[in-house]
Amino acid sequence: MTTADALPAPVTVGRAWPDADWALCVFVPGRPAAQGSKKHVGGGRLVEQSKAVAPWRTTVAWHAAQTHRGAPLDGPLRVVVDFVMPRPAATPKRSTPPAIKRPDVDKLARAVLDALSEVIWRDDSQIVDLHVRKRLAQVDEQPGALIRIQRTA
Repeated sequence: MTTADALPAPVTVGRAWPDADWALCVFVPGRPAAQGSKKHVGGGRLVEQSKAVAPWRTTVAWHAAQTHRGAPLDGPLRVVVDFVMPRPAATPKRSTPPAIKRPDVDKLARAVLDALSEVIWRDDSQIVDLHVRKRLAQVDEQPGALIRIQRTA
């Protein structure tokens, strides 16, 4: 079975901001993984310390590629990413506290931005406006990441 066979179909989401003309809007289901530090394993090789980041980046890239079938975008871009973290079993059902535990929001964003390089944009240096949020899933809500990309002037 290939990676594409194991992944569910991409979910395209409608506009979240009425005035926005999104070049891409997609929800990537799964447990978001942070891209942290790399460790040296000898022979000049560096590897990710987190084993979860490579599969997460593959999932993000695959869903984005299924939604955006054109060439990588050129020019300046605005990116909005909403991370929905898995809800801990001990979290009360009547309220959802803020997602203040690890992973860090900047490391979550780094994994998504690197996953989309050469898939959606040529290089993540094209991003001139970045908005990232992290929250716990509501009861029965699927964890994942809602990614929205817009061309800017």
